[in-house]
Amino acid sequence: MARVLVTERIAQRGLDCLTDAGHDVDVREGLRDDELLGAVKDVQALVVRSATNVSAAVLAAGTDLVVVGRAGVGLDNVDVAAATERGVMVVNAPTSNILSVAEHAMALLLAQARNIPQAHAALVAGRWERSRWEGIELYGKVLGIVGLGRAGSLVAQRALGFGMRLLAFDPYVTPERARAMGVELRSLEEVFAEADFVTIHTPKTPETIGLVGRELLAKAKPGIRIVNTARGRIVDEEALAEAIEAGIVGGAALDVFAHEPPGDSPLFASDSVVVTPHLGASTEEAQDKAGVSVAEQVCLALAGDFVPFAVNIAASDVSEAVRPFMGIAAQLGRFFACMHRGLPDRLVIECRGELAGHSTGILTLAALKGLFAASSEEQVTYVNARQLAAERGLSVEETSAATSPFYKSLLTLRSDCHAVAGTLAGAGARPEPRVVMVDDHTLEIPPAEHMLLVHNDDRPGMIGVVGMALGIAGISISSMAVGPSADGHTALMVLSTSEPVPADIVEQMRDGEGIFGVHVVSL
Repeated sequence: MARVLVTERIAQRGLDCLTDAGHDVDVREGLRDDELLGAVKDVQALVVRSATNVSAAVLAAGTDLVVVGRAGVGLDNVDVAAATERGVMVVNAPTSNILSVAEHAMALLLAQARNIPQAHAALVAGRWERSRWEGIELYGKVLGIVGLGRAGSLVAQRALGFGMRLLAFDPYVTPERARAMGVELRSLEEVFAEADFVTIHTPKTPETIGLVGRELLAKAKPGIRIVNTARGRIVDEEALAEAIEAGIVGGAALDVFAHEPPGDSPLFASDSVVVTPHLGASTEEAQDKAGVSVAEQVCLALAGDFVPFAVNIAASDVSEAVRPFMGIAAQLGRFFACMHRGLPDRLVIECRGELAGHSTGILTLAALKGLFAASSEEQVTYVNARQLAAERGLSVEETSAATSPFYKSLLTLRSDCHAVAGTLAGAGARPEPRVVMVDDHTLEIPPAEHMLLVHNDDRPGMIGVVGMALGIAGISISSMAVGPSADGHTALMVLSTSEPVPADIVEQMRDGEGIFGVHVVSL
Protein backbone atom coordinates (compact mmCIF):
# COMPACT_ATOMS: atom_id res chain seq x y z
CA MET A 1 0.00 0.00 0.00
CA ALA A 2 1.23 3.50 -0.89
CA ARG A 3 0.15 7.01 0.06
CA VAL A 4 -1.29 8.99 -2.86
CA LEU A 5 -1.82 12.75 -2.64
CA VAL A 6 -4.41 14.18 -5.06
CA THR A 7 -4.34 17.99 -5.18
CA GLU A 8 -7.03 18.69 -7.79
CA ARG A 9 -10.40 17.26 -8.71
CA ILE A 10 -10.27 14.11 -10.83
CA ALA A 11 -13.04 11.72 -11.80
CA GLN A 12 -14.41 9.55 -9.00
CA ARG A 13 -13.66 6.46 -11.08
CA GLY A 14 -9.98 7.43 -10.98
CA LEU A 15 -10.05 7.79 -7.18
CA ASP A 16 -11.84 4.43 -6.94
CA CYS A 17 -9.14 2.82 -9.09
CA LEU A 18 -6.47 3.98 -6.64
CA THR A 19 -8.34 2.87 -3.52
CA ASP A 20 -9.35 -0.46 -5.08
CA ALA A 21 -5.63 -1.14 -5.61
CA GLY A 22 -5.19 -0.81 -1.84
CA HIS A 23 -3.61 2.64 -1.76
CA ASP A 24 -4.28 5.31 0.87
CA VAL A 25 -5.69 8.29 -1.11
CA ASP A 26 -5.57 11.78 0.40
CA VAL A 27 -7.53 14.41 -1.60
CA ARG A 28 -6.44 17.94 -0.66
CA GLU A 29 -7.55 20.52 -3.21
CA GLY A 30 -6.43 24.14 -3.26
CA LEU A 31 -3.08 23.76 -1.52
CA ARG A 32 -0.78 26.79 -1.57
CA ASP A 33 2.81 26.23 -2.71
CA ASP A 34 4.13 26.24 0.86
CA GLU A 35 1.39 23.85 1.99
CA LEU A 36 2.22 21.49 -0.86
CA LEU A 37 5.85 21.26 0.31
CA GLY A 38 4.63 19.87 3.62
CA ALA A 39 1.85 17.71 2.22
CA VAL A 40 4.12 15.87 -0.23
CA LYS A 41 6.35 14.45 2.52
CA ASP A 42 5.98 10.68 3.08
CA VAL A 43 3.92 10.44 -0.14
CA GLN A 44 4.74 7.89 -2.84
CA ALA A 45 2.49 9.30 -5.59
CA LEU A 46 1.27 12.82 -6.43
CA VAL A 47 -1.69 13.28 -8.79
CA VAL A 48 -2.37 16.75 -10.24
CA ARG A 49 -4.11 18.47 -13.12
CA SER A 50 -2.94 21.83 -14.48
CA ALA A 51 -3.12 24.17 -11.47
CA THR A 52 -0.58 22.49 -9.17
CA ASN A 53 3.03 23.52 -9.77
CA VAL A 54 5.19 20.42 -9.34
CA SER A 55 8.49 22.29 -9.09
CA ALA A 56 11.99 21.07 -8.31
CA ALA A 57 11.38 22.20 -4.71
CA VAL A 58 8.24 20.07 -4.46
CA LEU A 59 10.09 17.06 -5.87
CA ALA A 60 12.93 17.60 -3.41
CA ALA A 61 10.46 17.74 -0.52
CA GLY A 62 8.80 14.52 -1.69
CA THR A 63 11.72 12.29 -0.81
CA ASP A 64 9.55 9.15 -1.07
CA LEU A 65 7.95 10.04 -4.41
CA VAL A 66 7.87 7.26 -6.97
CA VAL A 67 5.54 8.83 -9.52
CA VAL A 68 3.84 12.10 -10.43
CA GLY A 69 0.62 11.70 -12.41
CA ARG A 70 -0.83 14.50 -14.55
CA ALA A 71 -4.54 13.92 -15.26
CA GLY A 72 -4.34 15.37 -18.75
CA VAL A 73 -1.85 15.86 -21.56
CA GLY A 74 0.24 19.01 -21.03
CA LEU A 75 3.13 19.01 -18.57
CA ASP A 76 3.85 22.73 -18.34
CA ASN A 77 3.31 22.59 -14.58
CA VAL A 78 5.65 19.63 -13.92
CA ASP A 79 9.44 19.95 -13.85
CA VAL A 80 10.09 16.75 -15.79
CA ALA A 81 13.88 17.26 -15.86
CA ALA A 82 14.05 17.57 -12.06
CA ALA A 83 11.81 14.51 -11.68
CA THR A 84 14.05 12.47 -13.96
CA GLU A 85 17.15 13.55 -12.05
CA ARG A 86 15.54 12.34 -8.82
CA GLY A 87 14.35 9.07 -10.39
CA VAL A 88 10.67 10.02 -10.14
CA MET A 89 8.48 8.76 -12.96
CA VAL A 90 6.15 11.26 -14.62
CA VAL A 91 3.00 9.91 -16.27
CA ASN A 92 0.11 11.58 -18.04
CA ALA A 93 -3.04 10.69 -19.95
CA PRO A 94 -2.12 11.60 -23.54
CA THR A 95 -5.11 9.96 -25.23
CA SER A 96 -7.81 11.03 -22.77
CA ASN A 97 -8.86 14.30 -24.35
CA ILE A 98 -7.85 14.10 -28.00
CA LEU A 99 -11.40 13.50 -29.21
CA SER A 100 -12.72 16.41 -27.16
CA VAL A 101 -9.92 18.70 -28.40
CA ALA A 102 -10.53 17.71 -32.02
CA GLU A 103 -14.25 18.38 -31.70
CA HIS A 104 -13.55 21.74 -30.04
CA ALA A 105 -11.21 22.68 -32.89
CA MET A 106 -13.99 21.92 -35.35
CA ALA A 107 -16.44 23.93 -33.23
CA LEU A 108 -14.09 26.93 -33.28
CA LEU A 109 -13.51 26.46 -37.01
CA LEU A 110 -17.26 26.64 -37.65
CA ALA A 111 -17.76 29.48 -35.17
CA GLN A 112 -15.04 31.48 -36.92
CA ALA A 113 -16.42 30.75 -40.39
CA ARG A 114 -20.02 31.66 -39.48
CA ASN A 115 -19.43 34.36 -36.82
CA ILE A 116 -21.66 32.48 -34.39
CA PRO A 117 -20.53 34.09 -31.08
CA GLN A 118 -20.68 37.60 -32.54
CA ALA A 119 -24.16 37.06 -33.99
CA HIS A 120 -25.36 35.57 -30.71
CA ALA A 121 -24.04 38.53 -28.69
CA ALA A 122 -25.70 41.01 -31.04
CA LEU A 123 -29.04 39.23 -31.00
CA VAL A 124 -29.30 38.90 -27.21
CA ALA A 125 -28.38 42.59 -27.02
CA GLY A 126 -31.42 43.37 -29.17
CA ARG A 127 -29.67 43.86 -32.54
CA TRP A 128 -30.77 41.99 -35.68
CA GLU A 129 -27.56 42.03 -37.78
CA ARG A 130 -27.96 39.44 -40.53
CA SER A 131 -25.92 41.23 -43.15
CA ARG A 132 -23.09 42.17 -40.79
CA TRP A 133 -22.34 38.60 -39.73
CA GLU A 134 -22.42 36.94 -43.12
CA GLY A 135 -20.04 33.97 -43.07
CA ILE A 136 -18.30 31.59 -45.46
CA GLU A 137 -18.68 27.88 -46.18
CA LEU A 138 -16.01 25.30 -45.28
CA TYR A 139 -16.73 23.28 -48.41
CA GLY A 140 -13.97 23.63 -50.99
CA LYS A 141 -11.74 25.64 -48.69
CA VAL A 142 -8.13 24.67 -47.87
CA LEU A 143 -7.44 23.66 -44.27
CA GLY A 144 -3.84 23.69 -43.10
CA ILE A 145 -3.07 21.41 -40.14
CA VAL A 146 0.11 22.13 -38.18
CA GLY A 147 0.84 18.90 -36.34
CA LEU A 148 -0.67 15.69 -37.69
CA GLY A 149 -0.57 13.72 -34.44
CA ARG A 150 -3.52 12.28 -32.55
CA ALA A 151 -5.70 15.41 -32.39
CA GLY A 152 -4.58 16.71 -35.78
CA SER A 153 -5.45 13.39 -37.41
CA LEU A 154 -8.94 13.45 -35.93
CA VAL A 155 -9.47 17.00 -37.18
CA ALA A 156 -8.33 15.86 -40.64
CA GLN A 157 -10.93 13.07 -40.64
CA ARG A 158 -13.70 15.48 -39.70
CA ALA A 159 -12.63 18.22 -42.11
CA LEU A 160 -12.71 15.76 -45.00
CA GLY A 161 -16.38 15.25 -44.18
CA PHE A 162 -16.94 18.97 -44.81
CA GLY A 163 -15.35 18.67 -48.26
CA MET A 164 -12.21 20.62 -47.38
CA ARG A 165 -8.83 20.16 -49.09
CA LEU A 166 -6.19 19.30 -46.49
CA LEU A 167 -2.57 20.43 -46.26
CA ALA A 168 -0.33 19.68 -43.29
CA PHE A 169 3.05 20.50 -41.83
CA ASP A 170 4.55 17.74 -39.69
CA PRO A 171 8.22 16.75 -40.09
CA TYR A 172 7.59 13.44 -38.29
CA VAL A 173 4.92 12.12 -40.68
CA THR A 174 5.83 10.28 -43.87
CA PRO A 175 4.24 11.27 -47.18
CA GLU A 176 2.75 7.77 -47.44
CA ARG A 177 0.94 8.08 -44.12
CA ALA A 178 -0.28 11.57 -44.99
CA ARG A 179 -1.63 10.40 -48.34
CA ALA A 180 -3.49 7.56 -46.63
CA MET A 181 -5.22 10.22 -44.50
CA GLY A 182 -6.12 12.36 -47.52
CA VAL A 183 -3.56 15.02 -46.60
CA GLU A 184 -0.84 16.71 -48.66
CA LEU A 185 2.39 17.50 -46.79
CA ARG A 186 3.87 20.97 -47.20
CA SER A 187 6.45 23.17 -45.51
CA LEU A 188 5.13 25.46 -42.79
CA GLU A 189 5.47 28.51 -45.05
CA GLU A 190 3.61 26.74 -47.88
CA VAL A 191 0.76 25.78 -45.55
CA PHE A 192 0.28 29.40 -44.47
CA ALA A 193 0.62 30.66 -48.05
CA GLU A 194 -2.06 28.31 -49.45
CA ALA A 195 -4.56 27.70 -46.63
CA ASP A 196 -7.83 29.51 -45.99
CA PHE A 197 -7.87 28.15 -42.44
CA VAL A 198 -5.01 26.86 -40.27
CA THR A 199 -5.48 24.80 -37.10
CA ILE A 200 -2.61 24.24 -34.63
CA HIS A 201 -2.01 20.84 -33.00
CA THR A 202 1.62 20.76 -31.86
CA PRO A 203 3.07 20.37 -28.36
CA LYS A 204 4.68 23.40 -26.73
CA THR A 205 8.44 22.94 -26.94
CA PRO A 206 11.36 25.37 -27.27
CA GLU A 207 11.11 24.79 -31.02
CA THR A 208 7.38 25.59 -31.28
CA ILE A 209 7.17 28.61 -28.96
CA GLY A 210 6.50 31.60 -31.23
CA LEU A 211 6.15 29.29 -34.24
CA VAL A 212 3.36 31.45 -35.64
CA GLY A 213 4.89 34.91 -35.44
CA ARG A 214 5.29 38.10 -37.45
CA GLU A 215 7.61 36.63 -40.08
CA LEU A 216 5.33 33.68 -40.86
CA LEU A 217 2.13 35.74 -40.78
CA ALA A 218 3.64 38.23 -43.22
CA LYS A 219 3.88 35.39 -45.77
CA ALA A 220 0.35 34.08 -45.13
CA LYS A 221 -2.49 34.02 -47.64
CA PRO A 222 -4.51 37.24 -47.26
CA GLY A 223 -7.62 36.59 -45.20
CA ILE A 224 -6.31 33.41 -43.58
CA ARG A 225 -8.10 32.36 -40.37
CA ILE A 226 -6.20 30.70 -37.53
CA VAL A 227 -7.47 28.25 -34.89
CA ASN A 228 -5.36 27.26 -31.85
CA THR A 229 -6.49 24.59 -29.40
CA ALA A 230 -2.97 23.32 -28.67
CA ARG A 231 -0.95 25.46 -26.26
CA GLY A 232 -0.43 29.14 -25.55
CA ARG A 233 2.71 30.88 -26.85
CA ILE A 234 2.81 28.73 -29.99
CA VAL A 235 0.98 31.64 -31.60
CA ASP A 236 2.46 35.08 -30.89
CA GLU A 237 -0.69 36.88 -29.74
CA GLU A 238 0.66 40.40 -30.29
CA ALA A 239 1.81 39.51 -33.81
CA LEU A 240 -1.59 37.95 -34.50
CA ALA A 241 -3.46 41.04 -33.27
CA GLU A 242 -1.29 43.25 -35.51
CA ALA A 243 -1.90 40.99 -38.52
CA ILE A 244 -5.67 41.06 -37.95
CA GLU A 245 -5.65 44.85 -37.65
CA ALA A 246 -3.57 45.11 -40.84
CA GLY A 247 -6.01 42.90 -42.72
CA ILE A 248 -3.47 40.13 -43.36
CA VAL A 249 -5.34 37.67 -41.12
CA GLY A 250 -9.11 37.48 -41.58
CA GLY A 251 -9.82 36.14 -38.12
CA ALA A 252 -8.80 33.79 -35.33
CA ALA A 253 -10.29 31.38 -32.83
CA LEU A 254 -8.24 30.72 -29.70
CA ASP A 255 -8.79 28.35 -26.80
CA VAL A 256 -5.32 28.75 -25.26
CA PHE A 257 -3.21 31.75 -24.31
CA ALA A 258 0.30 32.69 -23.26
CA HIS A 259 -1.04 33.60 -19.82
CA GLU A 260 -4.17 31.99 -18.42
CA PRO A 261 -6.35 33.81 -17.55
CA PRO A 262 -5.11 36.11 -20.34
CA GLY A 263 -6.18 39.44 -18.82
CA ASP A 264 -6.81 42.32 -21.22
CA SER A 265 -5.57 40.75 -24.46
CA PRO A 266 -5.35 42.97 -27.56
CA LEU A 267 -7.17 40.20 -29.42
CA PHE A 268 -10.35 40.77 -27.42
CA ALA A 269 -10.97 44.14 -29.10
CA SER A 270 -11.40 42.54 -32.53
CA ASP A 271 -14.78 41.42 -33.86
CA SER A 272 -12.89 38.87 -35.95
CA VAL A 273 -11.70 36.85 -32.96
CA VAL A 274 -13.53 33.99 -31.20
CA VAL A 275 -12.18 32.91 -27.82
CA THR A 276 -12.91 30.24 -25.21
CA PRO A 277 -11.26 29.75 -21.77
CA HIS A 278 -9.16 26.61 -22.47
CA LEU A 279 -12.20 24.35 -22.92
CA GLY A 280 -10.63 21.84 -25.32
CA ALA A 281 -10.50 19.05 -22.74
CA SER A 282 -13.46 20.28 -20.72
CA THR A 283 -15.97 17.55 -21.44
CA GLU A 284 -17.39 15.08 -18.99
CA GLU A 285 -16.05 12.21 -21.06
CA ALA A 286 -12.50 13.60 -21.34
CA GLN A 287 -12.22 14.33 -17.61
CA ASP A 288 -13.49 10.86 -16.75
CA LYS A 289 -10.99 9.22 -19.11
CA ALA A 290 -8.13 11.39 -17.84
CA GLY A 291 -8.80 10.52 -14.20
CA VAL A 292 -9.05 6.80 -14.87
CA SER A 293 -6.06 6.71 -17.22
CA VAL A 294 -3.69 8.53 -14.88
CA ALA A 295 -4.85 6.43 -11.91
CA GLU A 296 -4.08 3.25 -13.86
CA GLN A 297 -0.61 4.58 -14.77
CA VAL A 298 0.10 5.52 -11.15
CA CYS A 299 -0.94 2.05 -9.95
CA LEU A 300 1.39 0.42 -12.50
CA ALA A 301 4.28 2.66 -11.43
CA LEU A 302 3.72 1.94 -7.74
CA ALA A 303 3.67 -1.79 -8.50
CA GLY A 304 6.95 -1.52 -10.44
CA ASP A 305 5.25 -2.67 -13.64
CA PHE A 306 5.54 -1.47 -17.23
CA VAL A 307 4.00 2.01 -17.58
CA PRO A 308 3.06 2.77 -21.19
CA PHE A 309 2.53 6.53 -20.72
CA ALA A 310 5.67 7.29 -18.71
CA VAL A 311 6.89 10.63 -20.03
CA ASN A 312 10.53 10.48 -18.93
CA ILE A 313 11.30 7.05 -20.35
CA ALA A 314 10.68 5.89 -23.91
CA ALA A 315 7.90 3.55 -22.84
CA SER A 316 5.32 4.60 -25.41
CA ASP A 317 7.65 3.46 -28.22
CA VAL A 318 7.89 -0.12 -26.96
CA SER A 319 6.73 -2.50 -29.67
CA GLU A 320 4.43 -5.43 -29.08
CA ALA A 321 7.30 -7.74 -30.03
CA VAL A 322 9.54 -6.34 -27.26
CA ARG A 323 7.06 -5.82 -24.43
CA PRO A 324 6.63 -9.53 -23.49
CA PHE A 325 10.41 -9.75 -22.87
CA MET A 326 10.38 -7.09 -20.14
CA GLY A 327 9.54 -9.64 -17.47
CA ILE A 328 12.29 -12.09 -18.38
CA ALA A 329 14.74 -9.17 -18.72
CA ALA A 330 14.08 -8.13 -15.11
CA GLN A 331 14.35 -11.76 -13.95
CA LEU A 332 17.66 -12.19 -15.76
CA GLY A 333 18.88 -9.00 -14.08
CA ARG A 334 18.07 -10.45 -10.65
CA PHE A 335 19.58 -13.80 -11.64
CA PHE A 336 22.73 -12.00 -12.81
CA ALA A 337 23.01 -10.04 -9.54
CA CYS A 338 22.82 -13.23 -7.48
CA MET A 339 25.71 -14.75 -9.42
CA HIS A 340 28.02 -11.88 -8.45
CA ARG A 341 29.23 -11.18 -4.93
CA GLY A 342 29.25 -7.48 -5.79
CA LEU A 343 28.30 -5.32 -8.71
CA PRO A 344 30.36 -6.18 -11.82
CA ASP A 345 32.34 -3.47 -13.57
CA ARG A 346 30.74 -4.21 -16.92
CA LEU A 347 27.40 -5.43 -18.20
CA VAL A 348 26.78 -6.36 -21.83
CA ILE A 349 23.14 -6.82 -22.84
CA GLU A 350 22.74 -8.62 -26.14
CA CYS A 351 19.53 -9.08 -28.15
CA ARG A 352 19.57 -11.69 -30.89
CA GLY A 353 17.05 -12.84 -33.48
CA GLU A 354 13.72 -11.09 -33.96
CA LEU A 355 14.35 -8.82 -30.97
CA ALA A 356 17.29 -7.26 -32.78
CA GLY A 357 14.95 -5.70 -35.32
CA HIS A 358 13.26 -3.49 -32.70
CA SER A 359 14.13 -0.74 -30.27
CA THR A 360 15.09 -2.64 -27.11
CA GLY A 361 16.21 0.12 -24.76
CA ILE A 362 13.37 -0.72 -22.40
CA LEU A 363 14.84 -4.23 -21.94
CA THR A 364 18.10 -2.67 -20.78
CA LEU A 365 16.15 -0.64 -18.23
CA ALA A 366 14.25 -3.74 -17.11
CA ALA A 367 17.48 -5.74 -16.72
CA LEU A 368 19.11 -2.93 -14.74
CA LYS A 369 15.99 -2.59 -12.61
CA GLY A 370 16.18 -6.30 -11.76
CA LEU A 371 19.94 -6.14 -11.17
CA PHE A 372 19.74 -3.24 -8.72
CA ALA A 373 16.56 -4.47 -7.04
CA ALA A 374 18.45 -7.62 -6.07
CA SER A 375 21.66 -5.90 -5.01
CA SER A 376 20.59 -2.55 -3.55
CA GLU A 377 18.16 -1.24 -0.96
CA GLU A 378 17.63 1.94 -2.99
CA GLN A 379 14.32 2.43 -4.77
CA VAL A 380 14.87 1.39 -8.38
CA THR A 381 12.60 2.47 -11.25
CA TYR A 382 12.75 2.52 -15.02
CA VAL A 383 13.58 6.21 -14.66
CA ASN A 384 16.62 6.03 -12.39
CA ALA A 385 18.07 2.65 -13.45
CA ARG A 386 20.61 4.13 -15.88
CA GLN A 387 21.47 6.88 -13.43
CA LEU A 388 22.19 4.29 -10.72
CA ALA A 389 24.43 2.39 -13.13
CA ALA A 390 26.43 5.53 -13.86
CA GLU A 391 26.69 6.43 -10.16
CA ARG A 392 27.90 2.92 -9.29
CA GLY A 393 30.48 2.85 -12.09
CA LEU A 394 28.72 0.07 -14.00
CA SER A 395 29.56 0.24 -17.70
CA VAL A 396 26.50 -0.80 -19.75
CA GLU A 397 26.87 -1.94 -23.36
CA GLU A 398 24.01 -2.86 -25.67
CA THR A 399 24.58 -5.08 -28.69
CA SER A 400 22.36 -6.91 -31.15
CA ALA A 401 22.59 -9.53 -33.85
CA ALA A 402 19.97 -10.59 -36.36
CA THR A 403 20.99 -14.24 -36.15
CA SER A 404 20.01 -16.57 -33.32
CA PRO A 405 20.93 -20.22 -34.01
CA PHE A 406 18.49 -21.94 -31.63
CA TYR A 407 15.82 -19.42 -30.63
CA LYS A 408 13.62 -16.88 -32.43
CA SER A 409 14.76 -14.30 -29.88
CA LEU A 410 17.45 -14.50 -27.21
CA LEU A 411 18.36 -12.03 -24.47
CA THR A 412 21.80 -12.41 -22.87
CA LEU A 413 23.43 -10.61 -19.93
CA ARG A 414 27.18 -10.97 -19.66
CA SER A 415 29.99 -9.65 -17.46
CA ASP A 416 33.67 -10.53 -17.46
CA CYS A 417 33.02 -13.59 -15.26
CA HIS A 418 29.35 -14.64 -15.60
CA ALA A 419 26.61 -14.89 -18.19
CA VAL A 420 22.91 -15.76 -18.29
CA ALA A 421 20.47 -15.91 -21.19
CA GLY A 422 16.73 -16.30 -21.52
CA THR A 423 13.92 -16.46 -24.01
CA LEU A 424 10.18 -16.95 -24.22
CA ALA A 425 8.77 -20.38 -25.05
CA GLY A 426 5.44 -21.19 -26.60
CA ALA A 427 3.07 -19.24 -28.81
CA GLY A 428 -0.08 -17.36 -27.93
CA ALA A 429 -0.84 -14.45 -25.65
CA ARG A 430 1.23 -15.68 -22.68
CA PRO A 431 4.53 -17.27 -23.71
CA GLU A 432 6.51 -18.69 -20.80
CA PRO A 433 9.97 -17.44 -19.78
CA ARG A 434 12.91 -19.83 -19.85
CA VAL A 435 16.52 -19.55 -18.68
CA VAL A 436 18.45 -21.28 -21.45
CA MET A 437 22.11 -20.57 -20.68
CA VAL A 438 24.14 -19.98 -17.54
CA ASP A 439 27.89 -19.34 -17.71
CA ASP A 440 27.94 -20.77 -21.25
CA HIS A 441 26.32 -24.03 -20.13
CA THR A 442 23.29 -24.77 -22.31
CA LEU A 443 20.15 -25.87 -20.41
CA GLU A 444 16.49 -24.95 -20.08
CA ILE A 445 14.49 -24.20 -16.93
CA PRO A 446 11.66 -21.83 -15.99
CA PRO A 447 12.68 -19.00 -13.63
CA ALA A 448 11.43 -19.60 -10.08
CA GLU A 449 11.33 -17.72 -6.80
CA HIS A 450 14.03 -19.91 -5.21
CA MET A 451 16.84 -21.37 -7.34
CA LEU A 452 20.25 -22.90 -6.78
CA LEU A 453 23.24 -23.02 -9.15
CA VAL A 454 25.84 -25.72 -8.65
CA HIS A 455 29.00 -25.81 -10.77
CA ASN A 456 30.58 -29.24 -10.46
CA ASP A 457 32.89 -31.84 -11.92
CA ASP A 458 31.08 -33.73 -14.70
CA ARG A 459 31.18 -37.24 -13.24
CA PRO A 460 28.59 -39.78 -12.09
CA GLY A 461 26.94 -39.26 -8.70
CA MET A 462 27.10 -35.46 -8.50
CA ILE A 463 23.36 -35.00 -8.94
CA GLY A 464 22.83 -37.48 -6.09
CA VAL A 465 25.20 -35.56 -3.80
CA VAL A 466 23.25 -32.33 -4.28
CA GLY A 467 19.86 -34.05 -4.10
CA MET A 468 20.77 -35.86 -0.86
CA ALA A 469 21.99 -32.66 0.80
CA LEU A 470 18.72 -30.92 -0.02
CA GLY A 471 16.65 -33.95 0.99
CA ILE A 472 18.31 -34.18 4.42
CA ALA A 473 17.50 -30.47 4.88
CA GLY A 474 13.84 -31.15 3.98
CA ILE A 475 13.94 -29.04 0.82
CA SER A 476 12.02 -30.26 -2.22
CA ILE A 477 13.35 -29.85 -5.77
CA SER A 478 10.61 -28.44 -8.03
CA SER A 479 12.54 -28.64 -11.28
CA MET A 480 16.07 -29.20 -12.45
CA ALA A 481 18.25 -28.79 -15.53
CA VAL A 482 21.83 -29.84 -16.18
CA GLY A 483 24.15 -28.43 -18.80
CA PRO A 484 27.64 -29.74 -19.56
CA SER A 485 30.49 -27.41 -20.44
CA ALA A 486 31.71 -27.24 -24.02
CA ASP A 487 34.77 -29.39 -23.20
CA GLY A 488 32.69 -31.90 -21.23
CA HIS A 489 34.84 -31.68 -18.09
CA THR A 490 32.40 -29.71 -15.90
CA ALA A 491 28.65 -29.33 -15.62
CA LEU A 492 26.18 -26.85 -14.19
CA MET A 493 23.06 -27.81 -12.26
CA VAL A 494 20.23 -25.29 -11.97
CA LEU A 495 17.52 -26.28 -9.51
CA SER A 496 14.22 -24.74 -8.42
CA THR A 497 13.53 -25.39 -4.75
CA SER A 498 10.44 -25.18 -2.57
CA GLU A 499 12.12 -22.69 -0.21
CA PRO A 500 15.42 -20.82 0.10
CA VAL A 501 18.41 -23.07 0.72
CA PRO A 502 19.89 -22.23 4.16
CA ALA A 503 23.39 -20.78 4.27
CA ASP A 504 24.81 -23.75 6.18
CA ILE A 505 23.62 -26.19 3.49
CA VAL A 506 25.14 -23.97 0.82
CA GLU A 507 28.48 -23.94 2.65
CA GLN A 508 28.30 -27.71 3.09
CA MET A 509 27.87 -28.13 -0.68
CA ARG A 510 30.71 -25.73 -1.46
CA ASP A 511 33.04 -27.85 0.68
CA GLY A 512 32.00 -31.05 -1.11
CA GLU A 513 34.38 -32.94 -3.36
CA GLY A 514 33.94 -32.11 -7.05
CA ILE A 515 31.91 -28.93 -6.45
CA PHE A 516 33.53 -25.72 -7.72
CA GLY A 517 30.87 -23.17 -6.88
CA VAL A 518 27.34 -22.70 -5.50
CA HIS A 519 25.09 -19.65 -5.95
CA VAL A 520 21.69 -19.01 -4.38
CA VAL A 521 19.32 -17.18 -6.72
CA SER A 522 16.22 -15.42 -5.45
CA LEU A 523 13.78 -14.05 -8.03
